[in-house]
Amino acid sequence: MKIQTKRIGCALLMGVLPLLVACERHSKSERFYLVTTSVKHPYWQSAWAGFQKAADEYGVTVDMRGPDGFDPQAEVSAFRETVALKPSGILVQVGNEALMRPEIDAAAAAGIPVITIDSDAPQSHRLFFIGTNNLQAGRLGGARVAAQLKGKGNVVFFTIAGQPNLEERLKGYKDAFAEFPGIKVADVFDMKGDSGLAMDQAREYLARTGAAKVDAVVCLESTSGSDVGEAFKRAGATGTLLVAMDVAAATLNLVKDGTIDSTIAQKPFTMGLLGLKELDDVYHYPVKPLVQDYALDPDAPFPAFIDTGVTLVDKSNVDAILNHESGTAGGSQ
Repeated sequence: MKIQTKRIGCALLMGVLPLLVACERHSKSERFYLVTTSVKHPYWQSAWAGFQKAADEYGVTVDMRGPDGFDPQAEVSAFRETVALKPSGILVQVGNEALMRPEIDAAAAAGIPVITIDSDAPQSHRLFFIGTNNLQAGRLGGARVAAQLKGKGNVVFFTIAGQPNLEERLKGYKDAFAEFPGIKVADVFDMKGDSGLAMDQAREYLARTGAAKVDAVVCLESTSGSDVGEAFKRAGATGTLLVAMDVAAATLNLVKDGTIDSTIAQKPFTMGLLGLKELDDVYHYPVKPLVQDYALDPDAPFPAFIDTGVTLVDKSNVDAILNHESGTAGGSQ
């Protein structure tokens, strides 16, 4: 009987031991930060929800910092203030690579691990990038535009100058259009993160006629999609294709009613979730040296890039996403 009791006790201990080890690994004193250019935007609220979910699982402390609206310079200030707090790790969206690169390098030199999310700074000392393959996202959208235009027409783009992920998406679209000489890029408009500017410019595009007529409008970032869609509705625009980015509820509803032809969906929730888990792993199993070009190291402890995937959303599948959104607390994923 004593032997049997001892065996049961050992079995219970073996079951509990991993839980005890897991509890010992994490602490509320570990502080991880998500820094972005626009903390109130639904896209970044979704990333923050993923960041928080992983933090709740691990029992660590997290915070989100950055300006309320798009402001790369204010993001730099927020990042610098975060570094001064000596955090356990930082997950950062790069609003402007030229501005953010030296800040990331300074954080790494101070021993703070930095991982980029959504938009990268590959020449910096960040450890690696988590997000969309933006070149592929652009090619996916470009193939859709080319098919809908039947290989011929004038296309204009809304973008934000200096943001690496948007530049990659634009290149992806142009790569797709290279197979269709009848498609011309008529304009690339820098909306400077202001959807109001995009709405005004959309009205100007819709007023063009003759050889200058705009046949397709593409929004390379998420902010402008629904607002440009509203400009289309107010103008009673027909015969002009509109392709958006991301799955804010307003954008999805405009896809459902046919104002927006399609949108390219990313996974910001997943980016935030994986970002916290990867930072936590680096914190507990630090690499030495922290500042090194791991992209060129065949024995690197990190991937160069974690691709969270993209999906084209149109009338054929928009209801599935809308139904998911309505049943998910905290908004878009």
